[in-house]
Amino acid sequence: MRVLGIESSCDELAIAVLEADGATLAASEIHSQVDLHAQFGGIVPEVASRDHVRRLDALLERTLAAGSVDIDAVDGIAVTRGPGLVGSLLCGLEFAKGLAVAIERPFIGVHHLEGHLAAAQLEPHPPTHPFTALLVSGGHTLLLDAEGPTGPYRRRGGTRDDAAGEAFDKTAKLLGLGYPGGARIDRAAEGGDPAAVAFPKLMAGKDNLDFSFSGLKTHVRRHLMDHGTPDGPQGLADFCASFQKAVVDNLLDKAFRAAESTGRLVLAGGVAANSELRRQAQARGQAAGVDVHLPSRAFCTDNAAMIARAGWTRLRRGQRSRWDDDALARWDLFQLPE
Repeated sequence: MRVLGIESSCDELAIAVLEADGATLAASEIHSQVDLHAQFGGIVPEVASRDHVRRLDALLERTLAAGSVDIDAVDGIAVTRGPGLVGSLLCGLEFAKGLAVAIERPFIGVHHLEGHLAAAQLEPHPPTHPFTALLVSGGHTLLLDAEGPTGPYRRRGGTRDDAAGEAFDKTAKLLGLGYPGGARIDRAAEGGDPAAVAFPKLMAGKDNLDFSFSGLKTHVRRHLMDHGTPDGPQGLADFCASFQKAVVDNLLDKAFRAAESTGRLVLAGGVAANSELRRQAQARGQAAGVDVHLPSRAFCTDNAAMIARAGWTRLRRGQRSRWDDDALARWDLFQLPE
């Protein structure tokens, strides 16, 4: 089952071809809109979807050429159906349907978060099931147990308000670092003292596996109002390192508590590319005897390889999407069929 994957849930447009073994990529191409949205300080949904429409045909041709793959050699198409920005989702979904009709191949709509979980299966030593996953991005902060490659998934904890990635983006904006915020803070934190600025312990006294980052955002705003923007490169590095530590400690404290039940922890989502999160996860995993799996950075952020991998499993099981399936801006991961 050679699968062509399409990802267009937000501002990235990506297409990949996964070979029949489910582990080898013939090609994986991404068109980033970072420069397009940087002038606005964040993603503008209408701008994102219009750019997707303009670039889909050319990106498909580029991907097939990069992998020396003929479109007729594709056995199935996997495409992100949701969740995400509905306009962006529709671009990829309807393109995939048209392509599937043209080459007379089946297609499957893939849950974006299941795609992120499947990214770990593209690594040389993929995790075995069951495992606990910490899925963190600009829109999601979620702890879950995955019993198999298509579930069932059991929710262990999640954000009560803002996602971790959003906290990174908003803090970067307040610091004047620009977009994308998570990557800017990660770079700015290099060489900083993580104990220089005292940030509050998140959800102090709460014995659960949920997350909340709204209070941290408020603390950042008040600190900057009272003390001003950090002075000089070292001051900025200290502030970013301290902020980053507050987020990472909170994420990993709860993730490793949850992973005690499976002994395996998978990090997924765009925030999983954060340098400090990756370093601390590996160090804590060795100390706690927990098997930690980190997808390569290229597979943490939105990409079509992960969508192709998730779709590969479901297509091989005989699952197919209907031609009238629509884009789902909201879609419950925990209600997916196995």
